[in-house]
Amino acid sequence: MDRCGLSAVPASQAVGDQNLKSDGPPTDAGQGIDPLRKPDGIAAHYLRMPYVEKGMQVGLFGGSFNPPHAGHALVAEIALRRLALDQLWWIVTPGKPLKSTRELAPLAERFRLSEKITKNPRIKVTAFEASHHIRYTADTLALVRAKNPGVDFVWIMGADSLRDFHHWQRWRQIAMTFPIAVIDRPGATLSFLSSVVAKTFDYARVDEGDAPILAHMQAPAWTFIHGPRSLLSSTAIRQAARK
Repeated sequence: MDRCGLSAVPASQAVGDQNLKSDGPPTDAGQGIDPLRKPDGIAAHYLRMPYVEKGMQVGLFGGSFNPPHAGHALVAEIALRRLALDQLWWIVTPGKPLKSTRELAPLAERFRLSEKITKNPRIKVTAFEASHHIRYTADTLALVRAKNPGVDFVWIMGADSLRDFHHWQRWRQIAMTFPIAVIDRPGATLSFLSSVVAKTFDYARVDEGDAPILAHMQAPAWTFIHGPRSLLSSTAIRQAARK
């Protein structure tokens, strides 16, 4: 049994962006990683997708994390517990198309702080998007699905992001790729009622009590998860740091 409580499978059945060999760790070959363009300060193995096995339930929690804070960690822990996840990928993005990069800290710094704030071994901090030069979430999800057959993924987002979700590039495609879990955030509890995406995919809403099996469902499927909320925000932290 591994630490996620799942029986180990033969290496030939393992999946992920790993290109595993029995005689050593995965290399950059075949990973889409350009050795000359690796972000400074990030080890090569963090630029690959975390190792997973078929049958796992895995949450995808992406963001700029500029900076990461306890509110992000709370969302991750709630998702792990309520969605019955084997892993949660904490995906530190190179940049967000809808956000200004003027105040964006270097990727290596945001990655380091993310690792520092995440204590649960089932949370895997990764920056694999940087090695594939991905800009949009829709492309990230398409890549993850292609590289990990047999793994059940669910996209995780805070309720505050739901309000602007319809401005994301190919947002309908995102909703049709993996199930989505929306985690409650301060001041955004009612956003799922008024948001464009909630109205568009009202027919696909899943009862919160079925959250543990959400990852097994065929998209579109989404649920809203209530729980403890943190008042912290990256914007407020950056503003306080400037004073």
